[in-house]
Amino acid sequence: MNKGEFVKAVAEKANCTQKDAGIVFDAVIDTIVSVLKSGDKIQIPGFGSFEVVSKSATTKINPLTKQTIKVSACKSPKFKFGKSFKALFN
Repeated sequence: MNKGEFVKAVAEKANCTQKDAGIVFDAVIDTIVSVLKSGDKIQIPGFGSFEVVSKSATTKINPLTKQTIKVSACKSPKFKFGKSFKALFN
């Protein structure tokens, strides 16, 4: 399912226009990004949590050339599904 199909499905469930559902979808994504950039964590009970994790610098080995490569430290967004959401699929 791509973004357009997702927005269409949400519009049908929410009984609103696809344009309105698209605006809400974009607003949700923008809000998640801005909250994570500010360093906060988002927890949605029954669904999961978004947070930014720091990855430390490390060295890796290129499997083709066998050379070691230094990978610098970085921050990465992370999503973890909640237990009740996971339980819906098992």
